[in-house]
Amino acid sequence: MNSQVPDEKLFEQLAEKAEHLDVGFPVAPARLKARIYSTLVKRQQESGPLLSLTETRAAGGGLCLFEQAWTITAVGKRMERLNLCRVCHARLLAEKMEKAPIYWSGCPYVDFHKT
Repeated sequence: MNSQVPDEKLFEQLAEKAEHLDVGFPVAPARLKARIYSTLVKRQQESGPLLSLTETRAAGGGLCLFEQAWTITAVGKRMERLNLCRVCHARLLAEKMEKAPIYWSGCPYVDFHKT
């Protein structure tokens, strides 16, 4: 999440409405969803600092197992703002495989492969 995005509530409302629409369109492949998500997070990071993992958790955002472990270690605020998904093997698997063997909770890439 980018700390400079004021329209978060608007996007949440739009997503909520979109989830309840049953228009009969085919679902996008999980690999495509993973690539889009990776690109969006990368662009957010380029436009400004991401929220720290501590701030994300405090705002009600979920953290994956790797991010939770990262918050326990003694890293500074700058290190907490890194996009840890860029170095995670779950991202690579999710972008390359349609049924990626990734199962841990809190990982957005796992969620893409559930549908």
